[in-house]
Amino acid sequence: MLSLLFMIGVIFWALYTWSRLRRAIHMLQQNSYRNERFLRWMKENRKKVFKKRDFIPIITALIAFVNFLDNVAILLFIALYLVLYLTRETGKEKKKLVVTARVKRLMVTTAIVVALIAGLSFYFELIYNVALVPLLLTYVVLTIVSYYVILLANTINMPIEKKIAQGYFDDAERIINESKNTEVIGITGSYGKTSVKHILHTILSSHANTLMTPESYNTKLGVTITVRNMLRPFHRFFIAEMGAKQENDIQEICDLVHQKYGILTAIGEQHLETFKTLDNIKKTKYELIDSLPDDGVGFLNKDDQNIMSRGPKSNARIVFYGIYADDLDYKAENIRVSNKGTSFDVVKKDGTRIEIQTKLLGEHNVYNILSAVAAASELGVPDKKISVASKKIQPVEHRMEIKKHSANITIIDDAFNSNPVGSKMALEVLGQMEGYKVLITPGMIELGEEEYNLNKKLGQHAAGVCDFVILVGKKQTVPLQDGLKEEQYPESQYYVAQNLDDAIAKMNEIAKENTIVLIENDLPDTFNE
Repeated sequence: MLSLLFMIGVIFWALYTWSRLRRAIHMLQQNSYRNERFLRWMKENRKKVFKKRDFIPIITALIAFVNFLDNVAILLFIALYLVLYLTRETGKEKKKLVVTARVKRLMVTTAIVVALIAGLSFYFELIYNVALVPLLLTYVVLTIVSYYVILLANTINMPIEKKIAQGYFDDAERIINESKNTEVIGITGSYGKTSVKHILHTILSSHANTLMTPESYNTKLGVTITVRNMLRPFHRFFIAEMGAKQENDIQEICDLVHQKYGILTAIGEQHLETFKTLDNIKKTKYELIDSLPDDGVGFLNKDDQNIMSRGPKSNARIVFYGIYADDLDYKAENIRVSNKGTSFDVVKKDGTRIEIQTKLLGEHNVYNILSAVAAASELGVPDKKISVASKKIQPVEHRMEIKKHSANITIIDDAFNSNPVGSKMALEVLGQMEGYKVLITPGMIELGEEEYNLNKKLGQHAAGVCDFVILVGKKQTVPLQDGLKEEQYPESQYYVAQNLDDAIAKMNEIAKENTIVLIENDLPDTFNE
């Protein structure tokens, strides 16, 4: 009878514990399956890792410690885990867990680890009739340390995952090497790379078959998946976006795709939590240009001081583009902005001009288009085709994307991953708009020791532009609040929201006729307060 009761309890325990394990897998996935990053996240989010409610079932072991109360302890065990399961966290996830083959392997390993520990504990209690206390404690502790169980399972799987990944990489490199007629263009930078990828794809596609890495497939594995699943012999160009969060990330992708062309959009303070210093960011971003072949071409933004603070180590030809610098190969002139978009002339070094008209707004988008025009021109796309294609360029989702929210509210959606330079440029665009200007932001993340100061500056800048500011997250936005206060921004003109839903509700409440709302950044689930 005791064993039957306990088995019922185990069912409810397993249901609740699995919900905790699944949440841990989700966070591991959002930390790129990297143990060091997952451990850092766990350290910074102890209240999520160790839920107070998970400690309540310890009381069952205390009750079982008293003679003749085993049935009471087990009945309470059943009741508690039933309640915990029914009241488990089921909040809305911004980015859902993607159940990939790797996740499935991780789930299997996790199930084996948990089953072994739980099963052995039950076996010893059943066969050797040991006290119930150690058995109950084993199950309760397994729930409490769910995140560490996932860490262990990921560590166990690491050799297998490395071997599988290497097989994928080798196959992708084979496909690249066999694609003799395909020229590879690599794009990297602290910001702008995704926009440049889409812009260049629009222009090159008007001339020849072109493939680009989809969405945010900008890691070595993401590029590998793209090559294996999508690259075909008829593709004339392959555009590979290259992201990095630590040194050598770009080099690994370059070693895979062997790019002939490389665009370096900008270098700034981003992911300082892992890079530590701006010099490390410069070195990593330059891996794209440094690894170009002698007959390759690198495209550099000459207006970017961080790019110009060091030179490439390859013998590839360098093409400079910009707006303000001298001696440019491609220069943007006669920039004109209206509510319909932006128009400007691209002036080549030989004096010829390409007229550009686009729906995109902001000086940063002039740079993005300019880099793509330079690359397309060097790749042989006629000036006329470039000019016509520029009119077809669409905003990238969540990157300064203008949307009509209601009759009186227009949203500038810049929710994808904010950075110091990009957020400043976005505020400048907001400042150019006519209407009641509102900013919604949780601030910027992964900026290491500079995070407070850079977010404070964002708050100070917002004070000079916005009619109303909505901050998302009480703890996360303390630096922005300090920046607003330092600029003596009226307390009645800003609001600290609990989450994005609360922020949107406040936006609708304070909106006036012709309200322009800039949504600057939307933090991933790992940063939810």
